[in-house]
Amino acid sequence: MKLDITKVANVIIYMLDEKVLHLNDRKLSILLFLMDFNHLENCNTKIFGDEYIKDKRNPEPTILSEVFDIIANQEDLDEEDERLFLIQELLDYIDIEILTKEKFIELEFIKMDEEFDESLFEKEEMKTIKKIVEKYKEETARKIANACFQIDKVRETQLNEVII
Repeated sequence: MKLDITKVANVIIYMLDEKVLHLNDRKLSILLFLMDFNHLENCNTKIFGDEYIKDKRNPEPTILSEVFDIIANQEDLDEEDERLFLIQELLDYIDIEILTKEKFIELEFIKMDEEFDESLFEKEEMKTIKKIVEKYKEETARKIANACFQIDKVRETQLNEVII
């Protein structure tokens, strides 16, 4: 399965429209996991297509985490590198500000002119997205990460192994 960066970009726009608090790369990654996990449990498919690995602090989307690291570290990629296309596609929809903190780099998402395109999502996908956004809209990334560890599948998965 392959990451659908257009859906990711649109769900970021949706979250910005919904005024999701503390929205950064970490919180987004955890929310995407919860959406994909929830949707997989209820509809037998993932929405965004990424694979999620169990990390010490939270589930990590493999492809998206790599893309975020490249952006955060402002790495130069070969023009044929597939990740460059993912980054360019993402930046067609939103702007990303790189915030350097004392011990880490955080990515903050900024809405541009693009509007959320609900037609990219099936009806059931939108139900899942709305449910997760509503539930965790005001929570911190840490609190949502802790919620992930309440999920049996997450707890049972070994560190650095695929959860979904």
